[in-house]
Amino acid sequence: MRARELALPAVLAASLAVPAALAAPASAQPAAPAAACDPTRTAPVYRGEVPAPEQVLGFELGERPVSAAESDAYLEAVAAKSDRVVSGTLATTAQGRPLKYAIAGRPELMSKAGLARVRREAGLLRDPRTPAALARRITERGVPILWISGNVHGDEPSGTDAALRVLRDLGDRTDCAATAILGNALVVVLPTQNPDGRELNTRQNAYGFDMNRDWFARTQPETDGKLAMLNQYPPALYIDAHEMGGTSYFFPPNADPIYHETPEQAVGWINDLYGAAMAAEFTRQGIDFFNRDVYDLFYQGYGDSVPTSAFHAAGMTFEKGDGSPYPERVEEQYLTQWVSLSAAARNRHRILTEWRQMTVDAYRQGEAGTLEPNRIYNPPNQIDRPVPDRKVREYFLRDDAPAKRAEVRLIVRRLQRMGVRVDRLVRPLDVPDFKAYGRPAARTVLPAGTFRISMAQGQKHWIQAMLNEDSYTPFPYFYDVTAWSLPLLGNVSGGSSGAVLRPRAVRVPAVPAPRPGHDGKAPKLGVLQLSATSSSARQSTGWLRHRLDREWRLPFTPLTPADVAAGRLSGVEVLITPDGPASSAYTALGDAGRAALQRWTRDGGRYIGWQGGTQLAARLGLTTATLAEPTSDIPGTLFRVKVDGSSPLAAGVGATAWNFTSYDLVMNASSGVAVSYPRADSPDWFVSGFERGASELGGTAAVVDQPVGRGRSVLFAAEPNFRAFSDGTATLLYNAILGPDPAKAPAPQGTAKAVREAAELPSYESPIRVSVRPADAAKAASVLRSAGATWAETRSGGVVHYVIDNPRRLPVDHHPFAGRLPSLIREAGIDPVAVTLP
Repeated sequence: MRARELALPAVLAASLAVPAALAAPASAQPAAPAAACDPTRTAPVYRGEVPAPEQVLGFELGERPVSAAESDAYLEAVAAKSDRVVSGTLATTAQGRPLKYAIAGRPELMSKAGLARVRREAGLLRDPRTPAALARRITERGVPILWISGNVHGDEPSGTDAALRVLRDLGDRTDCAATAILGNALVVVLPTQNPDGRELNTRQNAYGFDMNRDWFARTQPETDGKLAMLNQYPPALYIDAHEMGGTSYFFPPNADPIYHETPEQAVGWINDLYGAAMAAEFTRQGIDFFNRDVYDLFYQGYGDSVPTSAFHAAGMTFEKGDGSPYPERVEEQYLTQWVSLSAAARNRHRILTEWRQMTVDAYRQGEAGTLEPNRIYNPPNQIDRPVPDRKVREYFLRDDAPAKRAEVRLIVRRLQRMGVRVDRLVRPLDVPDFKAYGRPAARTVLPAGTFRISMAQGQKHWIQAMLNEDSYTPFPYFYDVTAWSLPLLGNVSGGSSGAVLRPRAVRVPAVPAPRPGHDGKAPKLGVLQLSATSSSARQSTGWLRHRLDREWRLPFTPLTPADVAAGRLSGVEVLITPDGPASSAYTALGDAGRAALQRWTRDGGRYIGWQGGTQLAARLGLTTATLAEPTSDIPGTLFRVKVDGSSPLAAGVGATAWNFTSYDLVMNASSGVAVSYPRADSPDWFVSGFERGASELGGTAAVVDQPVGRGRSVLFAAEPNFRAFSDGTATLLYNAILGPDPAKAPAPQGTAKAVREAAELPSYESPIRVSVRPADAAKAASVLRSAGATWAETRSGGVVHYVIDNPRRLPVDHHPFAGRLPSLIREAGIDPVAVTLP
């Protein structure tokens, strides 16, 4: 590291210059937890200064779920009456509800100066440049920051009520169990992360987002505000309280896979400190629980994985079965929260010391260019893909494509807002081993202006998680997607180097938020939601609504199949049809609606669809593209695709893009192919994430753009706006909405064949997928029968695929048997090709 990079931050320099500033009065020192004080068997003793829940709400917490407004009212009542609690609002939802939080600790920390000191000391411990002696003094007298959050899924309410009960206890109890926590920690309580979803009784928020998948992209105000607060009060513990099906309780240790850049000390806390403490207490009380199953720690967008890799916290998902009576659900959520806080208090010095050490270790790994290896935590699982033995010391993002500057700056902003330092080259840099994304390493001269992100930072784990070329899935079990690299999602040019470089670079100042809006005249836009009840339709349409409302500022008219049948397409110039069940929508349209949609398109309308919207177009004869069920296993993966430069969809995209694919239909077309997959034996073929049998996509269409009479259909095989963070392919969608028509071409033939083939396709809603080798097929079928599954079976490429019906569209944590399938498969002695849960 060069001399100018060793300049200490002002706060650190001040701390060294005036060490007495870190010497707190005796009353402010952490309290030693009483050795004989049992956190759960100690009788609560209340001061009586904080009102009991029934005094504010009229009922006890746990009798029934509190509303979002009742949660806010009780939180504020505790803060108003307790000198140990302060409150605030960290965000406002789409429907205008506040996200209220409270901070609890000993009274001398609740002043502005006291809270500032905790934040300052946490920042010093997270900075690898902080001298060891100063860090040691902080670990001896400082306090860790512990977070409790609930209700990120709006229809999983009990974590909220339990968190409010914890807040009341911290605000008013005087017994040793409460004072041990107060004396040895600062506790941030966020009772509900999704007040809109709580009021709507939906898993998603008002825009249809599952916010337990939004953590790295921060597209939603609730997530963005939460992460801004987490950066102010960085956690050493983050509890994310959920509900699931059944009556049992899950807390870690987690299932495999676990992302390779997960610090081992944090895994040790999760498994051996908190997990062991909860297991002991549940065993003592005879409460049913399980772990090492269902819930992994892989995708870097969860409420447990992001706190762990980005903040070096013990990020933990807790799941209580919603089949239990509500009072029991709240009681067990409270128990896990209280036991975890108590374990942290007992281990205050260890936690701060190891929290600091994780930052130092991360910096040293980044300096050496060392990536952490894949590990298996639950034998007999075996590593499917090792992390390559290649050094990575630097990442680079090129900024020499003017059309992509907004996407590049969005990535830089996302990194900066998570504490990552980003520099910019002031002179060209000769890199001997530059590995552009998806290309072999080669000597490259990067131009001045290129963004540089050194791995020699305390945030090394997060940098790798966000800028990786591949996630190196270690084990073929998929609770969620397997690819999420920001440069690939944004379709920006960049890559990495393992060389020891000495670039001339300057630090990039904070990048401002992008300004929403669009270029050109907005067409009269309609959005056709294929179903009001389908989870895929709600999510895909919600992701689109968010993009149109909040980023592109394009007004639109929402439409249903009944609206189309009633003649309400009149005046619409562009109709967007996101994912959803095509078969039921086709039926709901009826003869009148189908004829209206065909006539509207042929008379000059522009139909844009994807997934279910593409299937519907094929059934209506609006394309000659043919669609087929995939025979591969692609659970959520990024593929490089080729873009036809002559297409109006290509504006600002470039010759290639990265397409997000997840068991999407295989699309073939003889004309109008705007975006296609390269041949699997081509140098352009590259996959980020897990795949088996994906070569079937080679040479097929990803996007077709075809004339339909005087109109046009633009059809995507996959979701171009996945979770509103696939910004590269969202540019294709933007161009489809606002761009010109392509050059005139003769209308293709073969419509009847396309309609016939599309009509024969099955339609799945949130299916479960299991793929095994033929030798294991009989055992796999036996496992599925024992679970009560019904399925469709296909065989291809030496793999047997089972697609299991999920008619109620249940996510894995609420499904009666989906979560048990990996264990049942393992117990049957099957080494699966892939297990993908809804």
